[in-house]
Amino acid sequence: MNSSCSSDQASTGKERNNKGHSAPKWIAASLAGVLWIMPVIGGELPLLEQGNASIAVAASSFTAAKVSEEIITSGATKLKYKYTVTRSGSKASGLADVIRVDLNNPYVSIDVMTGKNGKLTTRQSTGGMARETGAVAAVNGDYFNTGGEGAPIGGEVSGGTLVSTPSQLNGLYAFALTTDNKPVIDDFAFTGTITAADGAQFALSGVNKGAYSPEGGTSTYSHANAAYIYTDAWTAQDRPKNSSTSPTEVLVENGIITQISDKNTALPMAVPTGAYILRTHGTAAKFVADHLAIGQPLTATYSLQSKATGETIDPASLKMLIGGHTILVDKGKATAFSRSVSSIGGYRARTALGYSEDGRYVYIIAAEKNDASSGMSLSELQSFMTTIGVYKGLNLDGGGSTTMVDRPLAETETTLTFDTEYGTEQRSVVNGLGVYTNAPQGELKGIKISGSSVLLIGQTAAFTLKGYDTYYNPVNVASANPSWKSSSGSVSVNGGEATAVKPGTATLTAASGSVSASTTVTVLGSDDLSSLKAGTASAPLKEGTVIAVPVTAVTNSGASISVPSSALKWEFVGFQGSVQDGKLTVNTVNPGVTTGYAIARYDGFSTVMVLTKAAAIPWEDFENVTYPIAFTTNASGVQGSAAITDGSDNHAGSKVLSLGYDMTAGTGKMYAYAQLNGTTGKPVPAAATSMTLDVMGDKSLNWLRAEFTDNGGATVYVDLAKTIDWTGWKTLNIDLSGSNMKFPATLKRLYVVNVEEGQDERAKTGTVAFDNIAFTMPSLSSEAGLPSGTAVMVIGQKTLTVNGTKKAIDSAPLVKNGTTYVPIRYVLDAFGGSASWDPATRKIMVLRGSKALDLTVNKKEFILNGKRQSAEVAPILLQGRTLVPLRLVSEQLGLTVKWEQKTKTVLIES
Repeated sequence: MNSSCSSDQASTGKERNNKGHSAPKWIAASLAGVLWIMPVIGGELPLLEQGNASIAVAASSFTAAKVSEEIITSGATKLKYKYTVTRSGSKASGLADVIRVDLNNPYVSIDVMTGKNGKLTTRQSTGGMARETGAVAAVNGDYFNTGGEGAPIGGEVSGGTLVSTPSQLNGLYAFALTTDNKPVIDDFAFTGTITAADGAQFALSGVNKGAYSPEGGTSTYSHANAAYIYTDAWTAQDRPKNSSTSPTEVLVENGIITQISDKNTALPMAVPTGAYILRTHGTAAKFVADHLAIGQPLTATYSLQSKATGETIDPASLKMLIGGHTILVDKGKATAFSRSVSSIGGYRARTALGYSEDGRYVYIIAAEKNDASSGMSLSELQSFMTTIGVYKGLNLDGGGSTTMVDRPLAETETTLTFDTEYGTEQRSVVNGLGVYTNAPQGELKGIKISGSSVLLIGQTAAFTLKGYDTYYNPVNVASANPSWKSSSGSVSVNGGEATAVKPGTATLTAASGSVSASTTVTVLGSDDLSSLKAGTASAPLKEGTVIAVPVTAVTNSGASISVPSSALKWEFVGFQGSVQDGKLTVNTVNPGVTTGYAIARYDGFSTVMVLTKAAAIPWEDFENVTYPIAFTTNASGVQGSAAITDGSDNHAGSKVLSLGYDMTAGTGKMYAYAQLNGTTGKPVPAAATSMTLDVMGDKSLNWLRAEFTDNGGATVYVDLAKTIDWTGWKTLNIDLSGSNMKFPATLKRLYVVNVEEGQDERAKTGTVAFDNIAFTMPSLSSEAGLPSGTAVMVIGQKTLTVNGTKKAIDSAPLVKNGTTYVPIRYVLDAFGGSASWDPATRKIMVLRGSKALDLTVNKKEFILNGKRQSAEVAPILLQGRTLVPLRLVSEQLGLTVKWEQKTKTVLIES
């Protein structure tokens, strides 16, 4: 819950504020989910929120069920669980993943992964560290100061080598594995001594530590009057930065002092390989002056101590050690938190580590927070851990840093186990925990087919055949020239390349020698889809227009799939066009047509793109703004500015709306608004289906929104970006069709939100900018010009009266089972639009304005603008005439229907 809030200003000493002046110097540090911002007086960081440890209460009504179990390697298994819990009277659910490591298996091990190339003061994603070190599975590790160089807060032993010592902070537990493979979870302290050639001694405060504010001692600053060792694992030349102290440093090579810096001056070097630098200040520096000299030996001894038992532990007796936060589980039960956890509350992605009562299994745990999972509270995490068999366990760094990777069976590389809180983005962190295998090559045990289990008609996909041996190592079986076959005509396969031919299911079977494997592939038909969406909903109806038309299908199960061009059939109404390589070209426009339709069909399922004479309407480019722009906020302490400024990069030479914000002095959920035209806003005159705008992002991971007031007086909030995860200019396309906004409306404010939950992971200062706002308003042309008025029909009579003029129709409306049916063609004649009939599929396509309605005889389901919906009644076929339910069709097309029971009269108005 930390790594996104790195503070460049901590190293530069200043940051531009919103008026362009040098702002006060600040230090940003994040630990345990809390971001501390303080003026730099001495420079060291108060890292953790103080307070009494609270008593953990296990989440009531929490249940978890295993949904899958997969072997990663000999001795390591990945298990996925689905959990349910009651929160404030409502049910919530989510997913959690566990890598269970069997310490009795001689072929598997765990160790700490550190930054890049195993060095401190570097950062890398969990997946990157896994690839670099050859881990078959991994999870992110310890907390760290995002404003520091990049070193863990807790202790670290990797490969049997002490990398970093625990900080003098209360209640931070660590997980260790002894050389005899015994797991240990404890709160460790550090003790150490340096001994000069004359026998004089001075206490060591730690090894490879960043600056922080110690607890339980007499010093406010960790490096004041203290001596620290920095080994070649510390690559940064600052040892450390922002330490509030000026050091005297001693270089020790092969146990001999080779350099001593001038007083209050650091050695201008990184630590040489195999050497260490003793960093001293105050009384420790006086010890150097009084007792150390170049050419003399210097001895350093140190150990860890259990705070619970007082037992002394030689770091050399440990295979590995990784720091964490509070203890969560002890003796198989939820236990009191060892430190205040108020700053890491809420329902978040979580990372934890524990072991079984017999010490055989280590459980590496990650709770998911994404579109498929609601995250966990700490008490829910405790319940989950006890449910799966954790005897003792602790909390690791979580939130947006929570990342797990694993190597699927028969694969050679690790992949992301689940989406993080920010999608597929993996945070760069200082360390992680890796799972490793040293199993020998065994005999071929099995093969696995990898490839998509769902295809669309016309889609071609590659299927690969990979093997694994008796130790679950990957084995290359491609050289064995495996054979392939398909069980049905729905899918054809040739050498591992499968092509979807028609809807249905096929079993693909591959064989290599005596070993074979099969996988089921489903080719989706129209009945398997819930919607079909064109990537562009509207476009200019103009000869020569070329626009990308990617089409996405959403299955009934909710999965989204890109539809290959070969699977689509296109129809053009009102113009002549063509689609090639996913792009629509308007060749010619029919005379007098102001609205055209590009209809894409997949296996009969339709979606439509509406082309109008007035499609994307420029709304504001900020070149000649005549109304006031102002910065406003909801939170005390939040500062900022909103103004028209010169653009940058590819917007140089253009005026833009710039919104700068500084939330460092605010608390809670904080907003920074760019307010348009006071409290009035700027009008959006007609019904808009989408909005485009250029946004310069600041990668703050904050939330970007727009606020409208609609014609009914309701406030409508529109998400522009859930997270600002980019820098530089980017064009955003925002769908407004589901906003239920009543037009005309006004755009009041564009703004940045920093929500309270996980606030430490988002920047509190930044600048975003806006340009080229446009709205797609199909109503300006597709709805404009449609006839209005009143039409009257009487049940059983073959007449239609439109605005007082009676005309004959060849099919009378009728009532059947309480539903009024009419020949739709005559309604469209009166109110605009068209209808087409396909006798082969028995479908009626109705087009009116911006609406495209697909109906099927005797089928209650219909498709409106690419979305499957359901009605109470279906169209019918009577004496060769197709009749449609009047109320269903009229209301979907924006018409009003009234029924006069006494005269059996239908009144339709537009």
